Amino acid sequence: MKKIGLLSDTHGYWDKRYQQYFAECDEIWHAGDIGSMEIAEKLSEIAPLRAVYGNIDGQDIRHRYPQINRFEVEGADVLIKHIGGYPSNYDSSIRGSILVRPPKLFISGHSHILKVMYDKTLQMLHINPGAAGISGFHKTRTLVRFTVDNGAFSDLEVIELGERAK
Repeated sequence: MKKIGLLSDTHGYWDKRYQQYFAECDEIWHAGDIGSMEIAEKLSEIAPLRAVYGNIDGQDIRHRYPQINRFEVEGADVLIKHIGGYPSNYDSSIRGSILVRPPKLFISGHSHILKVMYDKTLQMLHINPGAAGISGFHKTRTLVRFTVDNGAFSDLEVIELGERAK
């Protein structure tokens, strides 16, 4: 069993509450637009970090993290891509991979819109954790925590960090 902390679209913004909310997580996953290596390093100090780069990330982040990260954890096949869309509207850059071999969990960011949806056709959970940073049009900054155990996801929590403005 692993407890996962999930976030996206920090855009280089550090909130000390990331430490508070992810302190008991076994891993942290970042769905892109990290914004700076400093953010990635600070998250890695809390727990092991799995991440993908997003469209605003520079070459330093792109050299360290892939565009697509597919892995297995606790019996669950997971796929993370920053620009990925959501059920019934997957981005063309990932649609083929998802349709040919759907993961158990697909995570994307980019839209800054928190979504947790189940794709009944593909039998796949989709999570977009919204945006944890202050850049963008979103109103509320969000994080997500959940547990992965024996291929199943449970205890999903949405954490609101407050309004986007500082």
